[in-house]
Amino acid sequence: MKSATVAAFDRYIRVTEARMDDDLREDHFLFIDRLPDNRRREIDAQLREGKVNIQQLHTLEEGRAIPFPGGMIHHWVGVIFIPNAILPQARAVLDDYDKYETYYKPDIRRSKLLERNRNESRIYLQLYNKSLGTVVLNATFDIDYTQFASARAQTKSYSTRIAEVANQGKPEEHELPVGMDHGYMWRLYSYWRIEEKSGGVYLQVEVIALSRRVPPILAWLINPLIENIPRSTISNLLNNTRRAIIERNAATVGPVASSPPLGSHP
Repeated sequence: MKSATVAAFDRYIRVTEARMDDDLREDHFLFIDRLPDNRRREIDAQLREGKVNIQQLHTLEEGRAIPFPGGMIHHWVGVIFIPNAILPQARAVLDDYDKYETYYKPDIRRSKLLERNRNESRIYLQLYNKSLGTVVLNATFDIDYTQFASARAQTKSYSTRIAEVANQGKPEEHELPVGMDHGYMWRLYSYWRIEEKSGGVYLQVEVIALSRRVPPILAWLINPLIENIPRSTISNLLNNTRRAIIERNAATVGPVASSPPLGSHP
């Protein structure tokens, strides 16, 4: 991982977060709020049927793509609707970091809250993926929670360390030096937005990840996987969050809602 790659990622994040701030000022809290009315109503109807809407995003700077020497950016956003849920119920699940290994298995194998100070947290996750061979990553994240109003909240999660695990599960298991690995994932930032309205909760996650660039000779093989893996991962992430919210609250205060059909709408 080269310094120019990291600098490009930081630049991409600055421009993207500036757009997010603009969205807040323009009352576009969810990405579907920026769409034409007819398209927004169409997607909203699908969300209320229990589907997941997922889109690939590309941040531009003054109309131009930001170059990534030695790296690739992966930028996706997904949203679901959970009927009869309320914002505190969604936050209770997203804040329950020790349970992530239960909520999000097998994608998360281990999870632990390391530190919490009011609306700031530091957590550890062991990430697992078997799409491109078995990949195991030990990662720590700084998380910041913001309550905008009684019906809107946001969580920002920034990876502070990602280390690839070699020989996982064997006696010789060990971490590879950070940044001196296969480059499956060097950075992982995520932005959750929760909005309570229209008889339920809209839950959105926007994910930005950095990985090694795919060699051109392998692009024909790898690029289709790069398209499909994030879509599947975000769909699982949102559906598992919905399931955890429904099950958690059914066990404590009665059913939140009957579970709608699960699915992904590209």
